[in-house]
Amino acid sequence: MVGIGKMGLSHHAIVNSHPHVKIAAACDTTAYLTDVLGKYTGLKCYSDLDRMLSEEALDAVVISTPSRLHASMVEKALQRGLHVFCEKPFVLDVADGERLIALADSKGLVTQVGYHYRFVGAFREAARVVASGALGRVHHVRAEAYGPVVLRPKGGTWRSAKNEGGGALYDYACHAIDLVNFIAGAPKSVGGVALRQTFSRDVEDEVYCSMYFGNGATGQLAVNWSDESFRKMSTKVTVWGTNGRVSADRQECQTYLREAHPELPDTPTGWSVRYTTDLTQEVWYYLRGEEYSAQIDYFVTSCEQRRTDGVNTFRSALQADRVVEQILAEEHSGVRTVQAPVPLAARQGLWARLFGRA
Repeated sequence: MVGIGKMGLSHHAIVNSHPHVKIAAACDTTAYLTDVLGKYTGLKCYSDLDRMLSEEALDAVVISTPSRLHASMVEKALQRGLHVFCEKPFVLDVADGERLIALADSKGLVTQVGYHYRFVGAFREAARVVASGALGRVHHVRAEAYGPVVLRPKGGTWRSAKNEGGGALYDYACHAIDLVNFIAGAPKSVGGVALRQTFSRDVEDEVYCSMYFGNGATGQLAVNWSDESFRKMSTKVTVWGTNGRVSADRQECQTYLREAHPELPDTPTGWSVRYTTDLTQEVWYYLRGEEYSAQIDYFVTSCEQRRTDGVNTFRSALQADRVVEQILAEEHSGVRTVQAPVPLAARQGLWARLFGRA
């Protein structure tokens, strides 16, 4: 285990309960975390990754560190022939991602990134509906994520520092982007980007943009982690086609078909709803949601079977990083023109010229 912050501890609890896995060691630079973990679990803890990798006989690593550190830590693990599960986002530089994919491929190693929404039953059902062709020609996609994550000015953590990979784009919008890629395919380009600050000083709290797909379809991305009208973070994806639409969030998948389709014999015309509770397989350990355990179990099984082309590989995760890179490039290159207000006297003069009175 590399990194034992919020996500690292969650992964630790899930991995530790897995019947086919034994945690050999943990690594973090925060001394009080390693001291407490070592004291109460007996786990051997390190503050130096290189030392842990050289001293421990490992098969795989789970990396849950700040995003800025992913590329270098993943590379060290791959060079030692270890399978790697890395928290999202994969990398902050697409070039790093391409290099790491090539390294993993050359060694035949299993890779996975923590886009856990792909293991939510309702989103998997939406992907199945789209892949079946039942919607006809897809022409629009909308991805949304709203929640009360940042509701006051604050700093002091990597999530509030842009150069660390903080902000709503890397921390939350990447989930919505990955779901678009998973359900409808990756967009070719983006436009109309708006990154806005509500409470944060150095990073964005809101992300909005248009998306354009290779088949001519369009899309919208809307993410706001400073929206207190939501009790918790809520993510939703909707896809429209010529024969209907499908809309999914963590709770349910709603499908509307104008005409029945032979590839979906269990889905009638009109509205139908399938719930995540009916679409989700039971997991051996529940923490925060079944999908967190499901993704770890999938990684463990992939390692056992040396399955390198599974769900959420580095290659698929890099597609989300490419879209994030496009959003940042578009936002940085965009020229925003704010129209100055017309002076009152000028407006009165224009009115007189048009209508013959002042």
